[in-house]
Amino acid sequence: MPGASGRRYLTFTLHILSTMKLKVKLYEIETGKPIIVLNEEDMKELGVHIGDRIKICKPENTCMVTAVIDASTELVGLGEIGVFEDVYRELDVKAGDIVDVRATKRPQSIEFIKKKLHGKHLHGTEIKQIIQDVVDNNLSDIELTALVVSSYINGYDMDETVSLTKAMVETGEQINFGENTVDKHCIGGVAGNRTTMLIVPILTAAGLTMPKTSSRAITSPAGTADTMEVLAEVEFSIQKLKDIAKDTGGFIVWGGSVNLAPADDKIIKVEYPLSIDPEGQVLASVMSKKKSVNAQNLVIDIPVGKGSKIEDMHTASELARKFIEVGHRLEINTKCLITDGSSPIGAGIGPALEARDVLMCLEGTGPTDLMNKSLDLSAVLLELSGKAVPGEGRSLAEEILESGKAQTQMKTIIEAQKGNPDITAAEIVIGPHQAQVEAKIEGKVKFIDNKIISALARLAGCPKDHTAGVDLKVAVGDEVDKGDPLFTVWAAHPGKLEDAVKKAKQTNPIQIGGLILEEVV
Repeated sequence: MPGASGRRYLTFTLHILSTMKLKVKLYEIETGKPIIVLNEEDMKELGVHIGDRIKICKPENTCMVTAVIDASTELVGLGEIGVFEDVYRELDVKAGDIVDVRATKRPQSIEFIKKKLHGKHLHGTEIKQIIQDVVDNNLSDIELTALVVSSYINGYDMDETVSLTKAMVETGEQINFGENTVDKHCIGGVAGNRTTMLIVPILTAAGLTMPKTSSRAITSPAGTADTMEVLAEVEFSIQKLKDIAKDTGGFIVWGGSVNLAPADDKIIKVEYPLSIDPEGQVLASVMSKKKSVNAQNLVIDIPVGKGSKIEDMHTASELARKFIEVGHRLEINTKCLITDGSSPIGAGIGPALEARDVLMCLEGTGPTDLMNKSLDLSAVLLELSGKAVPGEGRSLAEEILESGKAQTQMKTIIEAQKGNPDITAAEIVIGPHQAQVEAKIEGKVKFIDNKIISALARLAGCPKDHTAGVDLKVAVGDEVDKGDPLFTVWAAHPGKLEDAVKKAKQTNPIQIGGLILEEVV
């Protein structure tokens, strides 16, 4: 206001975020995300609402967790905070502990997400802030869903994709496994196709380092981690993985047990129920995990064909080009192979059956399509890494497999991962309940539907029941007579076996026909 000297004085109001001390009330429930429950009266005092965020910390240490607020007048009383498993594990609190609770500001990254929703380009610093907030649990489910939807509708250009990839790497653990580190990835969509479990022993037997972090099944009957778990443990600390790699040259473990690109796992949980897979997110998801283990040479398997994720060559070629460009910008020597994805690879579909296929291949008696594809992919990495001259990679891979070196190496890896190194294919436990599905007519096998075969394996109990699945008895091109076995369904429970067989009879997963394609009159 005006003073005697004519000066004007401005009054500023400083908004201080409210803080309270509350007593912990534990709930033995895992929510999958940091959520807490406050009494509605305490919420009024804090000046917060349902869906807002608060920061919680123990007074005696610096550990702090950001959580989303829910409200109740029954679950918690005045002066209490309801804490679910996800939060109390991270905070290391017990019932009755006193914690400091503070209202927190709305994350700036929400404005960047809105910017992307409007179709605008995001700068690298904006993407880094979004990913940091994802990792720190600063975004609610609705805000994270908005991020996924914005990337699906408007897409990421190449600069944004590379920035997203780098942000995912920088906000997670990074492990340098040294020189000669190689990796591979398959975009999926093909039943079976357990090439990784043959490639790793072949390449590590050749002296390369291959620290393979793999996924568990989400919509498929088995992920590589599920299949490896039939033979050995797949969850280890980062230090233990370094020790295993030092001793054996490689491993096959579940990526979720280590903190590589943690933002990716959180985003995938949102994508799954929406059944959307934004291309930029796919590129960043794959390449961030490869960069996190310092892979210098990488091969990407892109299956194409009816019933697989990608059904035309143009789409596959465009995706391959983008993988190679991202790899170039990350200084990862990347090569993409567009492969036949029109039918399953291997005979077994399901964790135990696929593990049996792998051991049979190492023993020299496995499915030829699985062996051939694994050898072809191994050959590329042997040549990229300089272990073989161009054109000689396949023969070196064959020598390692046929001589028994790969089998010996796989035993070493299994033992390092606390499994039984002497297990054989014949000792893999399957079932015990089974039913055979037979050909209704004679003719040639024309098509085996990846999606339906995978669905049958899941109905039989995969991936939770490792011993369940589908064991194929025919391949495309085989001649069959009426009554010949097409596949066997295995299940741990009779009810699930009945469901899978019923579905098989309704859906015709294996198409058989003669030479006449159509009759015109």
